Amino acid sequence: MAAAATDAAGEVRVWDPLVRVLHWSLVVAVALAWVTAEESERAHELIGYLVLAIVALRLVWGFLGSRHARFADFVRPPREVVAYARGMLEGTAPRHLGHNPIGGWMILALFAALLATAGSGWLAQEVGGRLGHLFEELHEAAANGLLVLIGLHVLGVLAESWREGENLVRAMITGRKRVALHE
Repeated sequence: MAAAATDAAGEVRVWDPLVRVLHWSLVVAVALAWVTAEESERAHELIGYLVLAIVALRLVWGFLGSRHARFADFVRPPREVVAYARGMLEGTAPRHLGHNPIGGWMILALFAALLATAGSGWLAQEVGGRLGHLFEELHEAAANGLLVLIGLHVLGVLAESWREGENLVRAMITGRKRVALHE
């Protein structure tokens, strides 16, 4: 790591502003979608379109963005994910400045669930009839699956924050993490 990239506090920029804005925008949009699900069909629908736009932009940024924003930086082959999980259980998993291998796959799962939820909601509105009802059922199942993934994501962030001794929520707000695990 270049010394110039490290600031006086021993921190380095990991997540760029667009990654952070899109992350927290999704947090807000999903919360609003959940709140409006039974209250305001039009608001719920518009929020679904917003979610699709945010995910689309983040997918593009996953190929064109800064180092730690790119999928190539954090989506690892399954054997590396298994090795990392084994290392976590044994207490030997290496620290990653960006997302760890399990976190990388969680991001893909969250994107898939977001796309399935928003896409099935859109199709339920567009198709109508029996097929529309089927898409509505798929929409509800995908939304429930998304909530489970969000819960697992939050638990993973808390576990990694504890394991690394670093507040990862703060890091996703500031974009910065400590260079060294123990100072």
